Amino acid sequence: MLASCLAFLVLIFTAYINHTKSFRIFRNCIFLLILAAVSDIVYHMLLNSLDTVPHEVVYAVRITFHLSLFAILLHFVFYAKETLHMELKSDDKYIYAAVTAYALIALYEIVTTVTGTVFYIDEENNIIQGPSLFPLFFFFYAVIILLMLILHKSRIYKQIYIGIVVTTLLSICVMLIQGMHRQSSFTAAVFLFPMYAILYFMHSNPYDPEIGAVNISAFEDLTAYSYAHKNELLIMSLFLQEFDVKDRKFPKELQDLIRHYNHHFFKRALLFRLSGGRIVLVAETAKNPDYRERLDSMLKDFYTQHERFRLDHKIIFLTTIDEIGKTNDYLDLIRYLESLMGDREVKYVDKKDIEAYREHKYIVHELEDIFRKGDLNDSRVKVYCQPVLNARSGKYDTAEALMRLKLEKMGIVYPDSFIPIAEKYGYIKILSLIILNKTCLAIRRLISEGYYLKRISVNFSMIDVRESDFSEKVLKIIESNGIPYEKLAIELTESQSEQDFIIVRDKINELKDSGIKFYLDDFGTGYSNFDRIIELPFDIIKFDRSLVVASNSDTKSETMVSYLAHMFSDMHYSVLYEGIENKDDEQMCIRMCGRYLQGYKYSKPIPIEGLTEYFERVS
Repeated sequence: MLASCLAFLVLIFTAYINHTKSFRIFRNCIFLLILAAVSDIVYHMLLNSLDTVPHEVVYAVRITFHLSLFAILLHFVFYAKETLHMELKSDDKYIYAAVTAYALIALYEIVTTVTGTVFYIDEENNIIQGPSLFPLFFFFYAVIILLMLILHKSRIYKQIYIGIVVTTLLSICVMLIQGMHRQSSFTAAVFLFPMYAILYFMHSNPYDPEIGAVNISAFEDLTAYSYAHKNELLIMSLFLQEFDVKDRKFPKELQDLIRHYNHHFFKRALLFRLSGGRIVLVAETAKNPDYRERLDSMLKDFYTQHERFRLDHKIIFLTTIDEIGKTNDYLDLIRYLESLMGDREVKYVDKKDIEAYREHKYIVHELEDIFRKGDLNDSRVKVYCQPVLNARSGKYDTAEALMRLKLEKMGIVYPDSFIPIAEKYGYIKILSLIILNKTCLAIRRLISEGYYLKRISVNFSMIDVRESDFSEKVLKIIESNGIPYEKLAIELTESQSEQDFIIVRDKINELKDSGIKFYLDDFGTGYSNFDRIIELPFDIIKFDRSLVVASNSDTKSETMVSYLAHMFSDMHYSVLYEGIENKDDEQMCIRMCGRYLQGYKYSKPIPIEGLTEYFERVS
């Protein structure tokens, strides 16, 4: 049994095991079992030397043996409580019962030994032993543990539950069988059965046989443990997007190279595979005080090897930071930084990166809160507008609604900082509805105050449009604000996806009859399919600023853009030019059949309340 315990120790010190509270309890059980095994061996050796050994030493070793075993049972109760997440006060009854039982058995062992009522050695060195309560207390603890498992089995995976219960029952059976035969040889050994199950089911974290890496939970455990113990780590992340797909394996040559980096450059480094293509190497800076030189050597070697593989990659180096360690957000930080990096780029994380990530996390938190609350009047979401000049009348009668956030810790936040985040996490849907609702409120107010406006446009993304109830939500908000449908326009960008094209077409057809106008936004950027544009019943085509810049650069570009604009006009689309910055832009775009003009020449984006400075009051 002692050999088995030592084998346990070898496994837990050579394998990577998460340093959780439950593991620390389990590790204590192993040490207690070793103590019990050694005590048992010493006890039987002393029995053969009673002539030369004081009897008090024998008594002390025997008590140590018994109390060590019962301490293991007590730890099993603590372990079950931790594993089953039993955090209610009512769950403490199991702990109270287990601790009380331990106190009683300790008192029983000491008193009966001192009084010689159960076990003593007479003057002739004969061992006098009466009935023991050891089996009774053993079964008492077994019942407590089984009750905890059975009554709370919904909190643990079924196969794990079955494995632990069966091994516990097996221990009870062995105790019964040896009791029937008046044996005690297997008393300590029966404690191994549930410990085998616990190690296998609960703390097994095998290495990847290909490259010697462990998984993401092990990485998060290591960083949490290091933060708690103030150990600074060097974290080196390599992302190979080509392999970041399910079941994609590294070729053998790349496996060999990764193993090389794992062992060659840093002392006591650990390798983690956080996703298919994301490999992270971690080393303690205290064990590698010259880690900067080691980093340079590794990076130099990497680029030498890169000539063989030529894989796109992103590499990030950082040392642990208290602010990130407190919430254990290293993986999220790595992913955030990777999203800002180009291919084959290396980043050494600095204070600016951490500050940018802090702002990113804050924005994510605020967007999540806005989404969760679902308040269409949320004060954090602000509507700005850019007025649009009607080139025919020379007046401002339309505008584009633009989104801003106003957050307590950051002030005004611009779309390029939060729109990608909102789209990534799906929060854009509530933001779009809030902007729509607030725009409708502003339209109603402007109308009631006697201002003339044709419409104000609101941008929607494909994420919004893909919602099955998109049309119903839009109509409901317009109706609830009591404004004419034609006073509102919806701006959409063109999509390359055939499925998205069908969705957009269907949504436009659903809403078109109500009087809502539709804009095709960002025409001229990237992809344009004229067949699809013609098939979609847009009212206004918005020519992107890039077309205005191109038209200014040479006559060929101006001729082409002018031709496109006249073609759309002949097909009864209105053309709106974005990005008008000066008089020359204005005159050129009017020549190129521009019906509406928008840009900084007329106004930068302003709070929607400021439209009263541009719209004409007619009553």
